[in-house]
Parts: sequence; structure tokens; C-alpha cells
Amino acid sequence: MVFTRIFKRDATKEGAQLLYLALATQARDPYFYAVAGVPDSLDGRFDAVALHAFLVLNRLKRDPDLRAAALAQNLVDFFVADMDRSVRELGVGDMGVARRVKQMAQALYGRAAAYDQALVAADDALLTTALARNLYGTRENVPPGEVALVARYVRAAAAALAVQPLDALVGGQIVFPPPAGAAA
Repeated sequence: MVFTRIFKRDATKEGAQLLYLALATQARDPYFYAVAGVPDSLDGRFDAVALHAFLVLNRLKRDPDLRAAALAQNLVDFFVADMDRSVRELGVGDMGVARRVKQMAQALYGRAAAYDQALVAADDALLTTALARNLYGTRENVPPGEVALVARYVRAAAAALAVQPLDALVGGQIVFPPPAGAAA
């Protein structure tokens, strides 16, 4: 009995890895940088990944199935592992990696709290404020139209994710709306 549990396949871990790859790919869509004006920088790309991680985590936290919580934890674990790898690739020494990754994880949770609060608001004022402060945080004088494009996308993505079945998510299947489709 114990022996089989040791070698049991963890579907939520495999699914979380696929979800993380999908959300990271979506966060790298050129639309966000070329059209919506997200800074094409280390900070901008981190924030785009954090935004998409929030969208998936937000969907999972609303599901009462225990697999959703396991999938969410595994997704956060992949996020942290990717940030660790990225920081190391930038040449940060072993002594500084843990501190930087901890800051990134705290940034994810802080942004998630702001976006979560903003999504339940009836209008986009809180959402555009949160996006301007975080996603566009390294830019000055961001045109409101650019932030509005991403706000529409975030609402469309949250709605699309809300109806995706947990079984598909556990299997690593996720569909984000195209960013340009949210611009209309």
C-alpha cells in the first residue's frame, strides 16, 4: 500500500506544469508588448506572467474540488521554480537567489490580491489602477487606452477560465482568449 503511494502518478503536478507553460506562453504574446504597451523588459515580462498566473489561480480557488487546491499549489511551485531558474540565469549568486525569489513570490501574492479585489468591482477603475501600478509600473505616462485594452482582456480571460472544466485544467488543458480579441 505505501509502496504504491510512493510511485503514484500526481496528475495535478503534471497538469500544473502544462498550465504554467501555457500561461507563460500566453504572457509572451507580442500583442501585450507591441499593442498594449506592456514594458518589454524583465519587470514587464515578470508582471505579464504574474498576471496570467493570477488568472489561473483565481479560477482554481473558486473550485471546491480538492484537486483544484492541489493544482494551484503545484502551479505556484512551478512559478517559484521558474523564477529561481530565471534569477540564476541572470547571474545572481546562490546567496541572493532565495531573497530575490522570495520577493518575486511576495509580488505574485500582492498582485493577486489587488487583481482579485479589482475583478469583483462593477467597473474597471480598480482594475486599471492595479494594472497601471503593477503591469505598467516601470513606465511613466501610460496612455489610459493601453491599460484599458489589458483590463478588457483580463475580464475576458477570467470569464473564459471560469467556464473551463476542472478535469481539463487538471489535464493541463487551458484556453486563453486571444488578447487582440479583447480589444473590440
